[in-house]
Amino acid sequence: MRLPTILVATVLASLSLFTSPVAATALTYKLAPNERQCFYSTADKKGSKVAFYFAVQSGGSFDVDYKVAGPNDKIILDGSKERQGDFVFTANDPGEYSFCFSNDMSTFAEKMVDFEIAVENEARAELPSKQGTSPEHLSSLEESLFKLSGQLSTISRNQKYFRTRENRNFSTVRSTESRIFNFSVIESLMMVTMSCLQVFIVRFFFQGARKGEITPPPPPPLPSPTNPNQPKNPRVRFCMPLSPLSFR
Repeated sequence: MRLPTILVATVLASLSLFTSPVAATALTYKLAPNERQCFYSTADKKGSKVAFYFAVQSGGSFDVDYKVAGPNDKIILDGSKERQGDFVFTANDPGEYSFCFSNDMSTFAEKMVDFEIAVENEARAELPSKQGTSPEHLSSLEESLFKLSGQLSTISRNQKYFRTRENRNFSTVRSTESRIFNFSVIESLMMVTMSCLQVFIVRFFFQGARKGEITPPPPPPLPSPTNPNQPKNPRVRFCMPLSPLSFR
């Protein structure tokens, strides 16, 4: 059981020897509309490797303007409306380097920017050699350690990439949910408004038909039995013509 533990400890110690001293800064900053913000890192030695990574996690179209300048205000990297970037460059001049982000294209949208700045020296420690150890064995071990270091760096980059995608997809889902809710509320209000308008129009038509209706004249009054001008026992007389045969 002690052999795997010793082997793991040996590999980790070798990795620590091969890993150069790194000054890294990982931050998350909320960039306000029409804001320009700069961050600074210092390269002490000439030829240092500077790694710069950024990704817009949320806000607007997930884009931002960036600019990297050297100690003499010489522009090293420059881009506009970029969603993310991963760069490594050599610091030819020792001094202070500026990393600036700009959100001038947005008037009301805030941007959440996740970025990392790392300054690494190229000098690396050598593996301690022992008596009886062949150079081929050391070279193969160095190659294995370099591969492990590269794979760890790749895993770290993939984790950042998937984190960025997760945040963007979550923001898209939340925006879609908000739009669906707003559309449903507007549709319900429109349906209620149309129903009330239809009821009002139908009532208006019926009221207009009643106002334009022609009423017939009232019937004449029937004769009252208490009318004094009317005879109590009216007699009906029938006149029949006389036939000429009746005088014979």
